[in-house]
Amino acid sequence: MANTADISRGMILKLDGSLYTVVEFGENKTARAAAKVWAKLKGVDNNRSIEKTWNSGDNIYPVRVEKRTYQFLYKDDGGYNFMDNETFEQVAIQENLVDAPQFLKDGQEVGILINTETDQPMSVELPDKIVLLVTYTEPGLRGDTATRTLKPATVETGATVGVPLFVNEGEKIRVNTKTGEYVERVKE
Repeated sequence: MANTADISRGMILKLDGSLYTVVEFGENKTARAAAKVWAKLKGVDNNRSIEKTWNSGDNIYPVRVEKRTYQFLYKDDGGYNFMDNETFEQVAIQENLVDAPQFLKDGQEVGILINTETDQPMSVELPDKIVLLVTYTEPGLRGDTATRTLKPATVETGATVGVPLFVNEGEKIRVNTKTGEYVERVKE
């Protein structure tokens, strides 16, 4: 049985019938009272973010999670369809479980967190940074690199990303999937 001393960032806990991932945690100690352990939790199977406090040593209920590599195939009415790279089994996942669906492109590999108790997919994680082709943007100005001014650019997935003025149509850029921001231009 796990207790509050076992809490770590990224751990998934079962609370009140729902699953939450630990975003941040800490301990409050006072001279008079027993130590308290607090955690900021983000809902895995719901969109809630909560804070929870336990007495030091209280039992917690972690859920064993496995991360498997899947390949994105296509999107249809049933959701986003992925294929397991080892068993070739296909699974359809709802959009609210996908990390950054606007950056998914055909054939892209993603990590899917699977609850090992129920064998159900819990979330889809894209790589932190991905390379995308710019399909449309206004023409850039040569040598205009002194300012931090950004212009909108449409990438191959249909998402819009703010890019520096020197980025042109047909170039590849690296995008941070967590923030949706431009990272760098990619030379081939």
